[in-house]
Amino acid sequence: MFKQICFFRKHPDMSMEEFMDYYENQHSQLSKKMGRAPSIPNAVRYVRRYLQPEKNPVTGEVHDCGYDCIMEIWWNSREDFERSQQIISSPDRIDYVKEDEKKLFASHTNPVCSMIEYDSPMGPNGENTRVELKYGN
Repeated sequence: MFKQICFFRKHPDMSMEEFMDYYENQHSQLSKKMGRAPSIPNAVRYVRRYLQPEKNPVTGEVHDCGYDCIMEIWWNSREDFERSQQIISSPDRIDYVKEDEKKLFASHTNPVCSMIEYDSPMGPNGENTRVELKYGN
């Protein structure tokens, strides 16, 4: 499994509620509105995680991490990821995506990373845990 994460700061003219609403109901649906499916070619999972700063238990202070959303996308392989990136950045799509992102994000300079993950055993008796993806209800 290959995973990409992106860090986003909302457009300064938007409230957090407006940002979340636009991302969920407009931006994440762009491909469908363009008559294309799926929205992210070859992706297995597409998740937006909206950040809400909390009090640091050591200092008692609330710190702004600098971002409002972390977006995560999973692919079965790096090759699927790379094919998807070529499709998303193709000339017939990129201008439409950029225009929509101007309404949503503070800028286009959003960090994009791939991830290497390690899981720690978290079961009640120290056993490994597992997350399973299922389609449908």
